Amino acid sequence: MQKQWFISDLHLAIERPKTLALFEHFVATYPQPGDRLFILGDLFDAWIGDDDDAELARRVRQALREASRRGVRVLIQRGNRDFLMGRRLMRDCGATLLGDRHITEVAGQRTLLMHGDLLCTDDVDYQRARRRFRNPLFQWLMLRKPLADRRRIAADYRRRSGEMTAMKAADIMDVNDDTVARYLQRHRVRQLIHGHTHRPATHEHRLADGSLATRLVLPEWHAKNAVAWVDDGTTLDPLVLAPR
Repeated sequence: MQKQWFISDLHLAIERPKTLALFEHFVATYPQPGDRLFILGDLFDAWIGDDDDAELARRVRQALREASRRGVRVLIQRGNRDFLMGRRLMRDCGATLLGDRHITEVAGQRTLLMHGDLLCTDDVDYQRARRRFRNPLFQWLMLRKPLADRRRIAADYRRRSGEMTAMKAADIMDVNDDTVARYLQRHRVRQLIHGHTHRPATHEHRLADGSLATRLVLPEWHAKNAVAWVDDGTTLDPLVLAPR
């Protein structure tokens, strides 16, 4: 039976070798030919461009390329840490790059897939930075810097991002319920799956027309705590992955 797999926020980095090894094992073992693997953003802790030739980039390309060659359809959304992923990486991996909002059927229900950062509209500073980072001119200029410069910039961004997160109130970095409702209504769906917030849970939202909608938040991956959600066509259930 063909299945659909949903993962997000792996934040792969060479400094997290156990999480990287778990990802490689998962991709090689669980999705079968004919299955679809959805990666809903932040596959990488930082992505400096599709010309990256570091060990991490090579290993992730190889893992996804081999899955694609086995007949697994790999579909990837950009996150806030890997917004520079582009067509070259997708070609190398045999993957498809999805837009920020993608609609598909999950467990028999029309469903909206997102990374989740667009839902966090109370974090005004982040939304402003996001618009800057997603600007084509900004990306064009960034990708023309030498790899060594981009690595330094990415390391500095990761450091400053951690400092800013520690200073913000927790509720500011979570989704805004009104924003969630607007996306659900705009896309005429009653099911939303996203990551980004690192607050795994299932929520219910009452919409303006009185209907109920479900929002599933995917977990961040850690070497000792990694979960993939799997849709067998009728149900959507979590699968806890054993540490490697």
